[in-house]
Amino acid sequence: MSISSSLIIITLAALLHASFQLSISVLTLMSGHAIGAHNPRVKVLGLITSFVFGSGVMTLLLLAFVSFILSSLFNADTSPAFWAISCGLVVGVGIAVWLFYYRHERGTMLWIPRGMARYLSDRSKITKSSSEAFGLGLSSVFGELLFIIAPIIISAIILVQLPSTWQLVGLIIYTIISLSSLLIIWVLIGSGHQLSRIQKWREKNKYFLQFAAGSGLVVLGFFVYANQMMNVVISGGS
Repeated sequence: MSISSSLIIITLAALLHASFQLSISVLTLMSGHAIGAHNPRVKVLGLITSFVFGSGVMTLLLLAFVSFILSSLFNADTSPAFWAISCGLVVGVGIAVWLFYYRHERGTMLWIPRGMARYLSDRSKITKSSSEAFGLGLSSVFGELLFIIAPIIISAIILVQLPSTWQLVGLIIYTIISLSSLLIIWVLIGSGHQLSRIQKWREKNKYFLQFAAGSGLVVLGFFVYANQMMNVVISGGS
């Protein structure tokens, strides 16, 4: 697989990561409580910045950790069977997102463990410092691991096959793009948009976002599998 193709797949996987909503939900909750407490805009933006930074650090660490595990197991020679299993996982998660991502009730409640949901909700209400917001950002990414693990695994498999310099580039690309939805919220709040309007838009379009995320994962899984099997056929025939 060429470097350009590898980076395109990593970019697509990161965009799918960005389409998931738990970190955004926690960010809007934290921001709403901070604004409701009549904190200065500078402090609210500081909390949001720390949250986004925490989410980025956790994403970077997760991707680096999975890449390290895979490189230890397979080096640069990932077996076709593992490719098939990984692509099947991506497709399976995509179907699960179609079916189960949002709870069937008003609002934007997600299918995550209730203990984790209560923890994130409670922490978002009492977050008052940048360090607490940073920790909340870390926790929000970990809380959605069940869904984001699919694009992370695919990206990690791609990364371990790249030259070392391009591995770093791919890692940075994935981390930054995966934060794009949070950065959009940061820009909207910073430019004076009402949080209530942002939340109404999310609630109105939640099923479209759910369908898009699930479909994107299914397409990504089939695309990567077909691309890898084609490479195996070409390599076998050469």
